[in-house]
Amino acid sequence: MDKLVYVAMSGAKQTLAAQAANNYNLANASTVGFKADLSAFQSRAITGPGYSSRVYATTSSVGLDATPGEQMQTGNPLDVAVQGSGYIAVQDAFGNEAYTRAGDLHVDPSGLLMTATGYQVLGDDGPITVPPAASVTIGTDGTISVVPTGQTPVSMARVGRIKLVNPAADSVQRGTDGLYRTTDGTPAAADANTTLASGVLESSNVNIPACLVNMIELARQFELQIKSLHTAEDDAASSSKLLQSS
Repeated sequence: MDKLVYVAMSGAKQTLAAQAANNYNLANASTVGFKADLSAFQSRAITGPGYSSRVYATTSSVGLDATPGEQMQTGNPLDVAVQGSGYIAVQDAFGNEAYTRAGDLHVDPSGLLMTATGYQVLGDDGPITVPPAASVTIGTDGTISVVPTGQTPVSMARVGRIKLVNPAADSVQRGTDGLYRTTDGTPAAADANTTLASGVLESSNVNIPACLVNMIELARQFELQIKSLHTAEDDAASSSKLLQSS
């Protein structure tokens, strides 16, 4: 009975973990630039005495879905979308360099170029500051140009360039804050081949129908594990009664 309880309990625990990963993707279905987590059940060998063929299942992340999201036209000159692979460099809450695909940018009251979630956008020389301007444009290479307040377009001036990086896919990982970082913690080098599209945002690449189907499947698997636990409990009670009567 204890073996059945252990198998059912382990299965229920791993199913809940898979459901949490699936729900995380669903919760970010409308998050700009979000890449869906990929998770899978994997067979693990059981160590110790017994048959070497014994295995149990675990669920774990196997990476991110690199499929690009749809390009949404916004017309906002401060909205940008990374074209192809690559990231926008930002400064995280601890002052370290991190990366994002979310290009919904704005200029705060102090003139800093920020993401919608409040992270400072980094340029070649640190956080980018945009002076008061009649208009701001962002070029395909990340160059930021402004027309100073009260001036004509012929007075357009370059004020900085967004740092764009394109590290290898297996050298970056996503943190709990949604930002990406290199696995060894060192800043990635700027990549001149990474480009932006202005007036565009990249949508989340979460497949909502697939997530909903997966949610139902995992819920049924969890119910099966709970039924197995109840069966083990009933069997244990029946065995106890037989021992008492004998």
